[in-house]
Amino acid sequence: MTFARNATLEIFGQRHELPFVVGTEGETAFDITRLREQTGAITFDDGYGNTGSCSSAITYIEGEQGILRYRGYPIEQLAEHSDFVETAYLVIYGELPTAAQRANFSALLTENAAIHERMVYLFESYPRDAHPMALLGAMVNALACYYPHLATNNHNRDITNFDDAATTLISKVRTITAMAYRMSRGLPVIYPKRSLKYCENFLHMMFSEPYDLYQCSPEVARALNLILLLHADHEQNCSTATVRMVASSGANLFASAAAGVCALWGPFHGGANQAVIEMLQAIHDSGDDGTRFIAEAKDGNRRLMGFGHRIYKNYDPRAKIIGKTCESLLRTLGLNDPLLDIARNLEQAARNDAYFVERRLYPNVDFYSGIIMRAIGIPLNMFTVMFAIGRMPGWVANWREVASNPRTRIYRPRQIYIGPAQRDYIPVGQRR
Repeated sequence: MTFARNATLEIFGQRHELPFVVGTEGETAFDITRLREQTGAITFDDGYGNTGSCSSAITYIEGEQGILRYRGYPIEQLAEHSDFVETAYLVIYGELPTAAQRANFSALLTENAAIHERMVYLFESYPRDAHPMALLGAMVNALACYYPHLATNNHNRDITNFDDAATTLISKVRTITAMAYRMSRGLPVIYPKRSLKYCENFLHMMFSEPYDLYQCSPEVARALNLILLLHADHEQNCSTATVRMVASSGANLFASAAAGVCALWGPFHGGANQAVIEMLQAIHDSGDDGTRFIAEAKDGNRRLMGFGHRIYKNYDPRAKIIGKTCESLLRTLGLNDPLLDIARNLEQAARNDAYFVERRLYPNVDFYSGIIMRAIGIPLNMFTVMFAIGRMPGWVANWREVASNPRTRIYRPRQIYIGPAQRDYIPVGQRR
């Protein structure tokens, strides 16, 4: 981050210099860190849409051109050549691992796959129909109880044990997810296998039976790897900003990540791929193949879920990648699913209809990831949990930036108060 020319702001007849900040990719900002101190005024930016809350070296997004890079590496190259585990290392530590570093990181993930046996009883205390995101948030936070040496709430000490904490969280989150799924269905718990890779191990814990082990095809493993890789980080979105805010208080990694899970649970953030499947189901239930729905969407009477993106004004780069994988996987599995046929009809209409092309309403990553997870057999209520598994490396990396920065101050946004002005207390007998 470099400082170039300044901007001049005039308030109440006084002129103030605002440093002009330029990022490594040319993004620009005005530094208002001392604005209130110097002027008594603050800026108002409802929803923080125009506010840079931090500087970060993890992810770069350029929405107008559809660019996404992790630590400088284009997402297209990582999707083609890397996998989730290697990309997780890159996102967290800043560089692609050497062969030795990759082997050590993978070994830590394997060693930390199983959860403390006492945590099994925690699952049993929840209702069978508890939402998987509620369970995930509770269990991630509970890790601080079972691994207190990794969660001291002292950033200096927690950074010392960071490698163990990071791999504990990234590894156990899939075990927690699989266990929540099986217990909700009254199925026996399946423990991780040391011989399996990250995604294959997760699917084994999800779908194996004691008498019939799940056989994961290379195509399914590749598709799941891709979904997780594409979601590994996405700059300062709602959940990532939440992780950083909690971390700024001095909280440990597990508590901060649990807060991220809670933020992701919101339907405006993590529920987009679930909304896609619900839309497709509604279209099917109405007897439509998508044609009528498209016409109603163009008239403004329907909302097309999984199309367009708040950040990407052209095309979600992740969608270009995952769209090809989605089509390949469906061909390989030979699925005959009417919802998938409707999805293809919507996709083709959006690609070829001038209404959608002119408005740049292209399918985004949520459109395809929902279809892939349905094809794999992931239940609808676990779609957001899968998002959380993928996003965990980004949360870990952002926590590390906050915890390792000696200049970190606790996040404390200001507000514009619009409530009543000062008034006097009225005894209850005199109130009307």
